[in-house]
Amino acid sequence: MLSKKVTDCNAHGQDSSYFLGWQAYEKNPYDDVHNPNGIIQMGLAENQLSFDILQTWLDNNPDATGFKKNGQSVFKELALFQDYHGLLSFKKALVNFMSEIRGNSVTFDPNNLVLTAGATSANETLIFCVANPGDAFLVPTPYYPGFDRDLKWRTGAEIVPIHCSSSNSFRITKSALEDAYQQAQKQDLKVKGILITNPSNPLGTSLNSHELDLLFNFISTKNMHLISDEVYSGTVFSSPSFISVMEVLKNKNLINSEVSKRVHIVCSLSKDLGLPGFRIGAIYSCNEEVVSAATKMSSFGLISSQTQYLLSEMLSDGKFTKSYLSENRRRLKHRHETLVKGLQKVGIRCLKGNAGLYCWVDMRHLLSSKTFQGEMELWKKIVYDVRLNISPGSSCHCSEPGWFRVCFANMSEQTLLFAMQRVKSFVESMSKKNSPPRHEHLRLSHARRTKSLPKWVFSLTSNQLEVGDLR
Repeated sequence: MLSKKVTDCNAHGQDSSYFLGWQAYEKNPYDDVHNPNGIIQMGLAENQLSFDILQTWLDNNPDATGFKKNGQSVFKELALFQDYHGLLSFKKALVNFMSEIRGNSVTFDPNNLVLTAGATSANETLIFCVANPGDAFLVPTPYYPGFDRDLKWRTGAEIVPIHCSSSNSFRITKSALEDAYQQAQKQDLKVKGILITNPSNPLGTSLNSHELDLLFNFISTKNMHLISDEVYSGTVFSSPSFISVMEVLKNKNLINSEVSKRVHIVCSLSKDLGLPGFRIGAIYSCNEEVVSAATKMSSFGLISSQTQYLLSEMLSDGKFTKSYLSENRRRLKHRHETLVKGLQKVGIRCLKGNAGLYCWVDMRHLLSSKTFQGEMELWKKIVYDVRLNISPGSSCHCSEPGWFRVCFANMSEQTLLFAMQRVKSFVESMSKKNSPPRHEHLRLSHARRTKSLPKWVFSLTSNQLEVGDLR
């Protein structure tokens, strides 16, 4: 007597190892005082490094938190019915913030902005707007595990992976794009577009100009859409600089062209401003039909007027936004370096990253076998024995076993250093476990030395070697 959505909830993706790790953490969360042996949450891409900056602004702007304007209360105005188009003051402040993040190289029109309750809603709404059930989107791997839920569960759309490889640092190639498109055709899927995350989640890298050129040439040739999820745009903390798809449109003189009507951006304040609980997401599109339909759909997931008012006041403070973006990037860079250097000390390397709240970590040398089964065995040891919740590459659809996403910004530096101590102890214990006993080590060392000796040496010294072996 229930709907198929209820009876087929597994399609939501909650049984993924990405979410299972969270469940393990929630049953035994680390606390440096009350539960020092608990699991440290390193699977949550959340930015807690700059809350003090936000708090200082709130303390210095009591009118905003008290819902006042020029000393007069606006609470009643905010509490009563609001149109689902959103507050114009907030939309203007948000597009200005988006432009500032991109170095003011491009500008955004608030009329092309649709507010949504987080980036999850924005991505799903865009899929509803441009695809029918059974249509497909190409998505580069590895990708955010939540996309299996956000893009597919309610829309009925399909994801076809664009397989990227560690051989070129998981960069998108023309051959990978073509292979994914051909694979979709073999499955009789109509490809409506490509969805990218830029900067990438989970790689922690921003797309370069060559990759963006490939993507634009591809969607132009194939007459398809491009959705650019840019929710980590404000977390780029080192070179190369971030290039938004809006900059590409501008540089290629494609603004207001037919191609521009098939290019859409997803943005959010969850990562850039560290406010995931506020549920601030948005769609930016130059396609009037998409904006109109998405705005109507947004009525099913509105952002509260009080939240919009508070953030419009905060983002309209140019001195604050400039200071916040600069200091937040500095802190992210320092924390990223702390994790990378800590892992390097125990022989674990990371993909070179320049953005995000995480590192893409190479643990292939720690696998018992170079398989996804070996990856899951290692992941379970790290979660349940080392007590660190990290995300295995397989949950991100990585085509190579042994890669993991490790988050670094949702904890104190003291907790991160403690997590590194746990990793160090684990790697050392594995090294001891895999090292042969001393007598076996000596025998192997002796065998390596003698293997390269001429045959006549063995005939002259065979008796001596036999005697030596007995000692």
